[in-house]
Amino acid sequence: MSRGTALITGASSGIGEAFARLFAAEGFDLVLTARREEKLQELAADLPTTTKIVVLPGDLSTTAGITSFCESVSGQSLEIDVLVNNAGMMVEQEFANLTTEQIERTITLNITALTQLIHQFLPAMKARKSGRILNVASVAAFHPVPGMDIYAATKAYVLSFSEALAENLRDTGISVTALCPGLTDTDMVDTSVAGAMPTFMISQPDEVARSGFDALMNREVICIPGNANRLALAWAQHQPRWLVRGLGGLANKLTPQK
Repeated sequence: MSRGTALITGASSGIGEAFARLFAAEGFDLVLTARREEKLQELAADLPTTTKIVVLPGDLSTTAGITSFCESVSGQSLEIDVLVNNAGMMVEQEFANLTTEQIERTITLNITALTQLIHQFLPAMKARKSGRILNVASVAAFHPVPGMDIYAATKAYVLSFSEALAENLRDTGISVTALCPGLTDTDMVDTSVAGAMPTFMISQPDEVARSGFDALMNREVICIPGNANRLALAWAQHQPRWLVRGLGGLANKLTPQK
Protein backbone atom coordinates (compact mmCIF):
# COMPACT_ATOMS: atom_id res chain seq x y z
CA MET A 1 0.00 0.00 0.00
CA SER A 2 1.34 3.42 -0.99
CA ARG A 3 2.40 5.84 1.74
CA GLY A 4 1.28 8.73 -0.47
CA THR A 5 2.61 10.63 -3.47
CA ALA A 6 5.86 12.57 -3.47
CA LEU A 7 6.56 15.22 -6.10
CA ILE A 8 10.29 15.65 -6.69
CA THR A 9 11.73 18.45 -8.81
CA GLY A 10 15.14 18.18 -10.45
CA ALA A 11 14.75 14.40 -10.33
CA SER A 12 16.83 13.48 -13.38
CA SER A 13 20.20 13.30 -11.60
CA GLY A 14 22.15 13.96 -8.41
CA ILE A 15 20.28 14.46 -5.16
CA GLY A 16 16.92 14.52 -6.96
CA GLU A 17 17.51 11.11 -8.49
CA ALA A 18 18.66 9.80 -5.10
CA PHE A 19 15.45 11.14 -3.55
CA ALA A 20 13.35 9.40 -6.22
CA ARG A 21 15.02 6.05 -5.55
CA LEU A 22 14.71 6.48 -1.79
CA PHE A 23 11.06 7.53 -1.78
CA ALA A 24 10.21 4.63 -4.10
CA ALA A 25 12.04 2.19 -1.82
CA GLU A 26 10.12 3.63 1.14
CA GLY A 27 6.77 2.90 -0.50
CA PHE A 28 5.78 6.25 -2.00
CA ASP A 29 4.30 6.86 -5.43
CA LEU A 30 6.14 9.52 -7.43
CA VAL A 31 5.68 12.54 -9.63
CA LEU A 32 9.02 13.33 -11.24
CA THR A 33 9.98 16.47 -13.08
CA ALA A 34 13.12 17.91 -14.68
CA ARG A 35 14.03 19.27 -18.07
CA ARG A 36 15.53 16.01 -19.39
CA GLU A 37 12.59 13.73 -20.17
CA GLU A 38 14.83 10.92 -21.42
CA LYS A 39 16.66 10.79 -18.09
CA LEU A 40 13.37 10.79 -16.19
CA GLN A 41 12.02 7.92 -18.28
CA GLU A 42 15.21 5.92 -17.73
CA LEU A 43 14.94 6.50 -13.99
CA ALA A 44 11.25 5.55 -13.93
CA ALA A 45 12.01 2.31 -15.76
CA ASP A 46 14.64 1.45 -13.16
CA LEU A 47 12.39 1.95 -10.13
CA PRO A 48 10.25 -0.79 -8.49
CA THR A 49 7.23 -1.81 -10.55
CA THR A 50 5.09 -1.49 -7.43
CA THR A 51 5.64 2.27 -7.49
CA LYS A 52 3.17 4.39 -9.46
CA ILE A 53 5.22 6.95 -11.36
CA VAL A 54 4.09 10.01 -13.29
CA VAL A 55 6.75 11.74 -15.39
CA LEU A 56 6.04 15.39 -16.15
CA PRO A 57 9.07 17.01 -17.79
CA GLY A 58 9.28 20.78 -17.59
CA ASP A 59 11.56 23.78 -17.32
CA LEU A 60 11.05 25.47 -13.96
CA SER A 61 13.63 28.15 -14.69
CA THR A 62 11.04 30.27 -16.53
CA THR A 63 7.73 31.63 -15.28
CA ALA A 64 5.98 30.13 -18.31
CA GLY A 65 7.51 26.75 -17.49
CA ILE A 66 6.33 26.96 -13.88
CA THR A 67 2.79 27.81 -14.98
CA SER A 68 2.77 25.01 -17.53
CA PHE A 69 4.01 22.47 -14.98
CA CYS A 70 1.41 23.45 -12.38
CA GLU A 71 -1.30 23.11 -15.01
CA SER A 72 0.03 19.66 -15.95
CA VAL A 73 -0.14 18.49 -12.33
CA SER A 74 -3.65 19.90 -11.94
CA GLY A 75 -4.69 18.17 -15.16
CA GLN A 76 -3.59 14.83 -13.73
CA SER A 77 -5.77 15.35 -10.63
CA LEU A 78 -2.82 14.35 -8.46
CA GLU A 79 -2.90 14.62 -4.68
CA ILE A 80 0.58 15.60 -3.51
CA ASP A 81 1.39 14.44 0.02
CA VAL A 82 5.10 15.31 -0.06
CA LEU A 83 6.67 18.14 -2.04
CA VAL A 84 10.44 17.96 -2.53
CA ASN A 85 11.75 21.22 -3.98
CA ASN A 86 15.16 19.96 -5.07
CA ALA A 87 15.70 21.68 -8.44
CA GLY A 88 18.33 24.40 -8.40
CA MET A 89 21.16 25.84 -10.42
CA MET A 90 24.44 27.70 -9.98
CA VAL A 91 26.24 29.72 -12.64
CA GLU A 92 30.02 29.68 -12.13
CA GLN A 93 30.99 33.04 -13.54
CA GLU A 94 31.83 36.44 -12.12
CA PHE A 95 28.59 38.31 -11.47
CA ALA A 96 29.51 41.21 -13.78
CA ASN A 97 29.90 38.76 -16.67
CA LEU A 98 26.53 37.08 -16.27
CA THR A 99 23.82 37.69 -18.84
CA THR A 100 20.38 38.91 -17.82
CA GLU A 101 18.98 35.54 -18.87
CA GLN A 102 21.41 33.66 -16.61
CA ILE A 103 20.48 35.85 -13.66
CA GLU A 104 16.74 35.50 -14.28
CA ARG A 105 16.88 31.72 -14.74
CA THR A 106 18.88 31.21 -11.56
CA ILE A 107 16.55 33.32 -9.44
CA THR A 108 13.43 31.88 -11.07
CA LEU A 109 14.48 28.26 -10.53
CA ASN A 110 15.98 28.64 -7.07
CA ILE A 111 13.36 30.99 -5.62
CA THR A 112 10.25 31.53 -7.74
CA ALA A 113 9.61 27.90 -8.70
CA LEU A 114 10.02 26.70 -5.12
CA THR A 115 7.71 29.42 -3.80
CA GLN A 116 5.06 28.91 -6.47
CA LEU A 117 4.95 25.13 -6.05
CA ILE A 118 4.44 25.47 -2.31
CA HIS A 119 1.69 28.02 -2.98
CA GLN A 120 0.13 25.57 -5.46
CA PHE A 121 -0.03 22.54 -3.17
CA LEU A 122 -0.28 24.04 0.32
CA PRO A 123 -4.06 24.74 0.26
CA ALA A 124 -4.88 21.08 -0.35
CA MET A 125 -2.45 20.02 2.37
CA LYS A 126 -4.10 22.44 4.79
CA ALA A 127 -7.53 21.09 3.87
CA ARG A 128 -6.32 17.53 4.59
CA LYS A 129 -4.42 18.72 7.68
CA SER A 130 -1.41 16.72 6.55
CA GLY A 131 1.59 17.13 4.30
CA ARG A 132 5.33 17.45 4.20
CA ILE A 133 7.50 19.95 2.33
CA LEU A 134 11.25 19.55 1.85
CA ASN A 135 13.18 22.49 0.42
CA VAL A 136 16.79 21.92 -0.61
CA ALA A 137 18.83 24.90 0.52
CA SER A 138 22.59 24.72 1.17
CA VAL A 139 25.22 25.42 3.81
CA ALA A 140 25.85 28.46 1.59
CA ALA A 141 22.53 29.81 2.92
CA PHE A 142 24.04 30.71 6.28
CA HIS A 143 26.70 33.17 5.12
CA PRO A 144 27.63 35.25 2.07
CA VAL A 145 29.85 33.17 -0.21
CA PRO A 146 32.14 35.15 -2.55
CA GLY A 147 32.26 33.46 -5.94
CA MET A 148 28.77 32.01 -5.42
CA ASP A 149 27.00 35.35 -5.08
CA ILE A 150 23.52 34.69 -6.49
CA TYR A 151 23.45 31.01 -5.55
CA ALA A 152 24.21 31.67 -1.89
CA ALA A 153 21.72 34.54 -1.77
CA THR A 154 18.93 32.43 -3.28
CA LYS A 155 19.63 29.62 -0.84
CA ALA A 156 19.50 32.11 2.04
CA TYR A 157 15.97 32.90 0.85
CA VAL A 158 15.09 29.20 0.81
CA LEU A 159 16.34 28.74 4.37
CA SER A 160 14.61 31.84 5.75
CA PHE A 161 11.35 31.12 3.93
CA SER A 162 11.36 27.50 5.09
CA GLU A 163 11.89 28.44 8.72
CA ALA A 164 9.17 31.09 8.66
CA LEU A 165 6.73 28.78 6.90
CA ALA A 166 7.46 25.95 9.34
CA GLU A 167 6.54 28.24 12.22
CA ASN A 168 3.44 29.56 10.45
CA LEU A 169 2.24 26.00 9.88
CA ARG A 170 2.91 24.78 13.39
CA ASP A 171 0.04 22.56 14.66
CA THR A 172 -1.56 22.30 11.20
CA GLY A 173 -0.29 18.79 10.45
CA ILE A 174 2.07 20.17 7.79
CA SER A 175 5.83 20.20 8.28
CA VAL A 176 8.51 22.14 6.40
CA THR A 177 12.14 21.02 6.33
CA ALA A 178 15.12 22.90 4.91
CA LEU A 179 17.87 20.52 3.81
CA CYS A 180 21.25 22.28 3.80
CA PRO A 181 23.90 20.05 2.23
CA GLY A 182 27.49 21.06 1.70
CA LEU A 183 29.58 20.18 -1.33
CA THR A 184 27.94 17.14 -2.96
CA ASP A 185 29.15 14.99 -5.84
CA THR A 186 26.59 16.07 -8.47
CA ASP A 187 26.59 17.50 -12.00
CA MET A 188 26.32 21.00 -10.51
CA VAL A 189 29.71 20.85 -8.82
CA ASP A 190 32.74 22.09 -10.74
CA THR A 191 35.36 19.31 -10.87
CA SER A 192 38.12 21.85 -10.16
CA VAL A 193 36.35 22.92 -6.97
CA ALA A 194 35.73 19.33 -5.90
CA GLY A 195 39.36 18.47 -6.62
CA ALA A 196 40.55 21.24 -4.32
CA MET A 197 38.49 19.94 -1.39
CA PRO A 198 39.38 17.08 0.99
CA THR A 199 37.29 13.99 0.30
CA PHE A 200 35.66 14.02 3.74
CA MET A 201 34.05 17.37 2.83
CA ILE A 202 32.33 15.94 -0.25
CA SER A 203 29.04 14.11 0.30
CA GLN A 204 27.37 11.58 -1.96
CA PRO A 205 23.83 12.21 -3.25
CA ASP A 206 22.38 9.12 -1.59
CA GLU A 207 23.80 10.17 1.79
CA VAL A 208 22.29 13.64 1.47
CA ALA A 209 18.94 12.23 0.35
CA ARG A 210 18.81 9.82 3.29
CA SER A 211 19.56 12.63 5.76
CA GLY A 212 16.87 14.79 4.18
CA PHE A 213 14.31 11.99 4.12
CA ASP A 214 14.86 11.11 7.77
CA ALA A 215 14.65 14.77 8.80
CA LEU A 216 11.44 15.17 6.79
CA MET A 217 9.85 12.12 8.39
CA ASN A 218 10.87 13.40 11.82
CA ARG A 219 9.45 16.85 10.99
CA GLU A 220 12.75 18.59 11.63
CA VAL A 221 12.95 22.19 10.42
CA ILE A 222 16.66 22.32 9.50
CA CYS A 223 18.87 19.43 8.43
CA ILE A 224 22.62 19.82 7.83
CA PRO A 225 24.06 16.52 6.58
CA GLY A 226 27.59 15.56 7.57
CA ASN A 227 29.60 16.17 10.73
CA ALA A 228 32.17 18.28 8.87
CA ASN A 229 29.49 20.65 7.60
CA ARG A 230 27.90 20.98 11.03
CA LEU A 231 31.25 21.70 12.67
CA ALA A 232 32.21 24.26 10.03
CA LEU A 233 28.90 26.09 10.42
CA ALA A 234 29.08 25.99 14.21
CA TRP A 235 32.53 27.61 14.04
CA ALA A 236 31.46 30.23 11.51
CA GLN A 237 28.39 31.23 13.51
CA HIS A 238 30.65 32.32 16.38
CA GLN A 239 32.94 34.45 14.20
CA PRO A 240 32.43 38.06 13.04
CA ARG A 241 30.85 38.26 9.61
CA TRP A 242 33.80 40.22 8.20
CA LEU A 243 36.11 37.31 9.03
CA VAL A 244 33.88 34.65 7.49
CA ARG A 245 33.35 36.85 4.43
CA GLY A 246 37.07 37.49 4.09
CA LEU A 247 38.00 33.83 4.40
CA GLY A 248 35.41 33.00 1.76
CA GLY A 249 36.91 35.58 -0.58
CA LEU A 250 40.41 34.18 -0.01
CA ALA A 251 39.23 30.63 -0.68
CA ASN A 252 37.54 31.78 -3.88
CA LYS A 253 40.80 33.40 -5.10
CA LEU A 254 42.80 30.24 -4.32
CA THR A 255 40.33 27.87 -5.97
CA PRO A 256 41.52 26.66 -9.40
CA GLN A 257 39.59 28.43 -12.15
CA LYS A 258 38.36 26.95 -15.40
